[in-house]
Amino acid sequence: MTTNPPLYQRYFKELRELIYLSAPILGAQLATTGMGFVDTSMAGQYSAEDLAAVAIGSSIWIPLYLLVRGILMATTPTVAHLFGAQKIDQIASPVRQAMWLSLVLSVVGMVLMMNPMPLLTILEVDADMAAKTEAYLRALAWGVPGICLYQTMVSYCEGRSITKPAMLISFAGLLVNIPVNYVLIYGKFGFPEMGSVGCGYATAICFWVMCLLMFYHTRFHQSHIEVSLFDRFEWPEIRHIAAHLRLGVPMGLAIFFEASIFSAVALVIGKLGAVTVAGHQIALNVSAMAFMVPLSLSMGITIRVGQALGAGEPRAARFSGYAGIVSTLLTATLTATVMWAFADVLTSLYTQNTAVKALAAQLLIFAALFQYADGIQVASNGALRGYKDTRVPMIIILIACWGIALPLGYTLGLTDFIVDEPMGPHGLWIGLVLALTLSAVFLLLRFRSLSKRAVEKALVAMEVV
Repeated sequence: MTTNPPLYQRYFKELRELIYLSAPILGAQLATTGMGFVDTSMAGQYSAEDLAAVAIGSSIWIPLYLLVRGILMATTPTVAHLFGAQKIDQIASPVRQAMWLSLVLSVVGMVLMMNPMPLLTILEVDADMAAKTEAYLRALAWGVPGICLYQTMVSYCEGRSITKPAMLISFAGLLVNIPVNYVLIYGKFGFPEMGSVGCGYATAICFWVMCLLMFYHTRFHQSHIEVSLFDRFEWPEIRHIAAHLRLGVPMGLAIFFEASIFSAVALVIGKLGAVTVAGHQIALNVSAMAFMVPLSLSMGITIRVGQALGAGEPRAARFSGYAGIVSTLLTATLTATVMWAFADVLTSLYTQNTAVKALAAQLLIFAALFQYADGIQVASNGALRGYKDTRVPMIIILIACWGIALPLGYTLGLTDFIVDEPMGPHGLWIGLVLALTLSAVFLLLRFRSLSKRAVEKALVAMEVV
């Protein structure tokens, strides 16, 4: 007779597995952020105009990248299910089809980035600045195929619980980025001085370096020999690509909707003056850095849930999902406590302006509350991705962000329809916290319902047998 281990033992075992998967993903996220910091810092040291070009260009590139990345991330749960079911020989084909899709998305992305002027005109960017931004984006566009292929191979590796190579390659990309930026921005070793355009080319080169390193790993490393990913050529098959899109497009749109709401709020706050904009940006930046932890955990949760379902273990999948959500809540408690207790220290890292510091410290209280809502919703969404459930989460996030957060935040922050006086940035942050809280509740309920049905279905199947 066998007995199940105590709940706490099961949880700590699951936590170890989750950390093993998620820690390298977090490292890769930090390296990617580091590349953005290097670009901003080095362009800013060259000139204020080039810094602005990189900033405006990044505000166009990053949402586009997140959308494409989300679509390609559908490879992860697909591979996780096959890996969990021990169908190793079936993994290569969907990954090859995802690579064809990544090339198509690359072409679309390059066309959009090569022709940004209509969007820059809508945004009323100054003509000279628009020309600099366009040149930066055109340089960066050459790296789009590299980063798309890289993301496909990373998603494949993650589906097989192989997450360390992406972290190491991301840090290699960061190390390459620094000297190449220096050479191309400032025109060293015989290269022309290109400013922000050089920054774009440097990032494109890094994307291709990362792609080639990941190709070398997946092609020649012993852990991938049994999959034989590159041993056979396959033409694109519309049926398989369509199946990938049905899973991936909602994932990409969900990420895009959530990321774009912060850009929209920043544009609204832009009307409230320099101090307000600066205070909001500091609170948002601190929150964004903290968000990398639950985001990385959510990717680990997707892998754990997907592999358990592929192995025909819905109870284990449900437990992995709940354990991941609990772990995310624990990290949210830690980050929220740091924000609450050390608001002065955190804001001092960004500015010494008294007014900006005071406002940023106030907004960090909302950012602390934000950690719980955002943590639960991103962890629940990660678990749902493991079930290949992406459409309903996309709708929930769309309604929460664009149907509640922005209208409510705008009403509280800039009008007196609900409150006696406009609340300014505080009202906008209340809208964000409330909307993401509702999103977290509904995504958690969705996971509860879906995981319960999967367990019940398995029990019925056992009774029939």
